[in-house]
Amino acid sequence: MSTTAEPPAETPDAAQKKSVLRPVLFGSLAAILLGGGAFYAVFTGLILSEQQTSSPSQPSAAETVFIAIEPITVSPPPERGARFIRLAVQIEAPVDSQAEVKRLTPRFVDMINTYLHAVDLDDLRQPAALIRLRSQLLRRTQLIAGEGHVSDVLITEFIID
Repeated sequence: MSTTAEPPAETPDAAQKKSVLRPVLFGSLAAILLGGGAFYAVFTGLILSEQQTSSPSQPSAAETVFIAIEPITVSPPPERGARFIRLAVQIEAPVDSQAEVKRLTPRFVDMINTYLHAVDLDDLRQPAALIRLRSQLLRRTQLIAGEGHVSDVLITEFIID
């Protein structure tokens, strides 16, 4: 007969405690590691730092000027269902680009006239028309002026009659 002692068999309660305790320990360890990593990333500026949240292409309000473009009135063809479209805009630009933007004002007026003649009036009557119109004008003025010269385009008057 062999004299080796067998370890006592685990009771069902001990096995259940082990199966519940393991995921809790691993979950707690993972939470501590992830929380510590997130704290480190924020504390050292890897994420959510002041430099990353401020856009370098958008100057502050004190560093910008608004250049008014004369109101533009366009007469679409009669079959398009309107007698006229009137639009007035102001271009927001950095102070150091003011002279360049003013010099390009005739090009902006030409671009706006051309765009208003080409756009479908039904599109302009939609609820989101001003948002699309503003984004189109902004993109086109930025292409004309070059990078960094135009910050925004503000629509100050828009009438379809």
